[in-house]
Amino acid sequence: MDPKTAVLQYQYGEKAKSELILASRLIAGLTGFSDADKVGGRKMLLLLLEGIRSELEFASKSTENPSFGKSIEALNGAISMVEGSNDDEAIPKVAEAVSAATTVAQESWEALVSHGLL
Repeated sequence: MDPKTAVLQYQYGEKAKSELILASRLIAGLTGFSDADKVGGRKMLLLLLEGIRSELEFASKSTENPSFGKSIEALNGAISMVEGSNDDEAIPKVAEAVSAATTVAQESWEALVSHGLL
């Protein structure tokens, strides 16, 4: 992997990872909401998840790294689960998405190290 691609993928991977971890925390936090507050909280959470998916799609198209596609697939599953109020099942799907994004970042980090840039 050339240095330019490595930097780009590393940035996208780290950003995705951070956003997905935050999303996981928000899903877990939703369980503490009252029934009345869950409706609005779920709507806002879905907007956030859809925004993260858009960023992952952009990263996937920009880099053509298949791990971003895996992250999108897992996030799509989590979105479906949140829509169906299966929050406890959504968290492991987000963890899968985090894992895929972490793979991109790790591979990119290793490439940057091999080029002597880190």
